Amino acid sequence: MGIFNFFKKKSTLLEDIKKSSNWMIKCMNYSGYNVDMSIESLKEVERFFCEQMDDETHIPIPGGLLSESIGSKIFAIGSLVGEIILKERGGQWITNDKDREGEINIMVQLLNGTCIFPVQRVMKRCAEGTENNIYHYAVSTTKPICR
Repeated sequence: MGIFNFFKKKSTLLEDIKKSSNWMIKCMNYSGYNVDMSIESLKEVERFFCEQMDDETHIPIPGGLLSESIGSKIFAIGSLVGEIILKERGGQWITNDKDREGEINIMVQLLNGTCIFPVQRVMKRCAEGTENNIYHYAVSTTKPICR
């Protein structure tokens, strides 16, 4: 590590969220999944999980797109899910750069005060399978609030 790298400013979680979600859109599109910033494109994210995870064993398909660096990919997909929900509902990211598990604990606070944890939901999708469908999760959080 050179002296200039030592003094380089570490990025914040909020910066990482933005970079990771944009990176994931590019990766998904390159890999044949039509993903953009729409709720509907989360159907493609769900298709990605169906094709890349074994729903019986809950492990990535050997040699598949999740077989390496799964932690950073889960963070990026969770960031994308959160960004899409924020675009639809409004609100803000709540992050804590001092939290040792900050990447897992990032949350979205919607305008109505509801807090959701998109990275934790993506982790749950990987661990438990299709019953934790990402598209259904996003749709349920973006329904209009009854008054």
